[in-house]
Amino acid sequence: MNYFKIVLFVLFLSCLSVKVNAQFISIDDQKTPQQLIENILVNSSCVSITNSSGKGDDFSPGQKSFAYFNAGSTRFPFPEGIVLATSKSTNAIGPYKSDLGEGSTKWLGDSDLDQTLGISSINATSLEFDFVPLTNFLSFNYIFASNEYQSFYPCVYSDGFAFLIKEVGTNDPYKNLAVLPNTNTPVSSTNVHPKIEPSVAINGDKYDGCAAINEIYFNGLNNGSSPVNYAGQTVVMNAQTNVIAGRKYHIKLVIADDKNQYYDSAVFLEAGSFISKIDFGEDRTIATNNPACFGEKILLDSKLSATDHTFKWYKKDNPATILGTNSTFEVAEAGTYKVEATVIGTTCVLSGEIKIDYAPEILSANTTLIQCDDNTDGISIFNLTKVNNIIKNNDSEILNSGYYESLTNAEAKTNPILTPENYTNKSASQIIFARLENKYGCYKIAEITLQISNTAIASQNPVATCDGDEIQDGFYQFDLSTEVTPQIVSGLPAGLTVQYYLDTNAAVTETNALPNIFKNTIALTQIIYARIINGPNCYDITPITLVVNTFDPPNFEDESKYLCKEDEIDLTVATGFSNYLWNTGSTTNTITVNAAGDYSVTVKDENGCEKTKKFKVILSEPATITGAAIKDFSANENSVLLEYTGVGNYEFSLDGIVFQKDPLFSNVAPGIYNAIARDINGCGLSNSYLVYVLDYPRFFTPNEDGYNDLWFIKNLDQLPNYTLFIFDRYGKLLKQMNRNSSGWNGIFNGQLLPSDDYWFNLTFVDGKIVKGHFSLKR
Repeated sequence: MNYFKIVLFVLFLSCLSVKVNAQFISIDDQKTPQQLIENILVNSSCVSITNSSGKGDDFSPGQKSFAYFNAGSTRFPFPEGIVLATSKSTNAIGPYKSDLGEGSTKWLGDSDLDQTLGISSINATSLEFDFVPLTNFLSFNYIFASNEYQSFYPCVYSDGFAFLIKEVGTNDPYKNLAVLPNTNTPVSSTNVHPKIEPSVAINGDKYDGCAAINEIYFNGLNNGSSPVNYAGQTVVMNAQTNVIAGRKYHIKLVIADDKNQYYDSAVFLEAGSFISKIDFGEDRTIATNNPACFGEKILLDSKLSATDHTFKWYKKDNPATILGTNSTFEVAEAGTYKVEATVIGTTCVLSGEIKIDYAPEILSANTTLIQCDDNTDGISIFNLTKVNNIIKNNDSEILNSGYYESLTNAEAKTNPILTPENYTNKSASQIIFARLENKYGCYKIAEITLQISNTAIASQNPVATCDGDEIQDGFYQFDLSTEVTPQIVSGLPAGLTVQYYLDTNAAVTETNALPNIFKNTIALTQIIYARIINGPNCYDITPITLVVNTFDPPNFEDESKYLCKEDEIDLTVATGFSNYLWNTGSTTNTITVNAAGDYSVTVKDENGCEKTKKFKVILSEPATITGAAIKDFSANENSVLLEYTGVGNYEFSLDGIVFQKDPLFSNVAPGIYNAIARDINGCGLSNSYLVYVLDYPRFFTPNEDGYNDLWFIKNLDQLPNYTLFIFDRYGKLLKQMNRNSSGWNGIFNGQLLPSDDYWFNLTFVDGKIVKGHFSLKR
């Protein structure tokens, strides 16, 4: 038993159950296994039951761990049924009260359950029986409930249960039906639970929690008004399997604790839900993503003999109108269809049901795709995917499921064109077939006619620009959409667009289109190719010459200049350019400035190419030291932080000799300093600022040798008035001093005090207090 669970049990044993106004399930544990199976779980003349048996709690006198339950007026999902528990079944009666549970270490587990789930079970409860189905499908409903749904337990702990089935007389292994839908994952508290947040266990240990797992199958946690006495439970689950009609099967319904008998669990089975059904497979609905296709006919087959059964087909919402009486029925419109098959000569009525929706019709459109031809042979490369949206009328719900060279292949979905974005036509006006599918797999065929463009445009003039970046190498970017496209489309029909490529093959195949902001890849002069586009069609392909003019005057790097306060400087560039323009408005090669700021001059050459030089004028001035933040009485941690104003860039010194960039001085020895700052840009020194750094001696030796005979704090008399108290280790006041005192000689009441540690309390008039201790050595 896990330690956390033991602690939780001990705590909850001290709590009393609270009675609230609620209704709880009732339990009758006196029914036999045969009564529970034949009269409650099955209760149908369509299933033949034999060899009923049960095992469970033999340690609670007069009580069983399998029983009949009735929900009465509670909110429990099943009105009645049977319950199998890992404790006596009456413990399932609500309300929920968290406790350790009960059981016996002598109450054994179940080997079939252990083999199926890979657990080590104890306190197993099971019901077993044989049955013969009359159809090929079996199902029943259940709910799993457990007291493992507490604290962090669902992250690591779960009891085990299984619904095991196998054909009688075979060596087939058991198949577990208590699994999550469409999986082989067993239903358990570790496989079905909400998110467990990190928290603290009842013993004080932290736990990490864990993510939610299959939370859609978790119904929620219970409380003091719940109909059953379990911490949490699943939603209503359905166990189902295919069987062979007429053969005998063995069913074993079993639940057990895993490894120990604590924190009980139970499985509730709905009365009358164990039935043999006619199976038509999954519903064909839009909700389940498999409706029938528009115009499709669906054949429903009961797979039952017409000589042994009579049939009645009808829609669920109109049972009075009989649609058919054969063993099969063909559906042509949406609805929920039911069949009742009565076994001739008996009262057994087998039933089956399926809901069928129809998907909307796929609306397609035939179209023509026009491509340019680079050699006038009538053969080119087409990108069939350009008509993807056209042929499906821009319906985002419709999928393009391939292009085909024949209608037969498109309908059979065989031999698709493998690279539709790069397809070479076989003949003029060739027709290609596109298969369109909705998300449910329904399809429709559209036709695309491939044609070669017969339009052309005039030759184009070169397009020139200046190399506008720092490196004048003949490479620069063009905005093709604003510098080239307007020239190309001038005089052409409205609505045309242009894309650009490095060569004609790329332009034909529309591969590696150039970006609108294109930097030439060949210096100074380069030819690219423009593809003129009309919707999905090609209008023409034409060459374009791009020219990059360079302009790289010397000494045009950005400069920074420092301007001392109340001074002025000249900013200048070379002569000989065709045009000058400063950001001040001046048009000469030199300007004089007396204010800090950003200045620039733009010059032009004969091609109109520009170059800009920038000047940053930075104001500087001597600093003013306004104060100092002093940390003293701290031995090696004494420090001084100079406080200053000024717009310059400064270095700082405490002695006027050694300077540093940081105004913070560390490891400062006690003493008196004249702090100063200097502007590194040459605009002068600051004022001198007097700084006192104090510290107290850590020991003194009053042995009258003239050295270190008095304990006092050097330079303390330079600071505001103070009072200094000296105490022994017991808090006895030995000496009181002020700024007029010379120090303490280690004598109290005329007696030499012994070597020891002594404490002081230094209080200044401004409220500052310094405390410490020192040693007297003799």
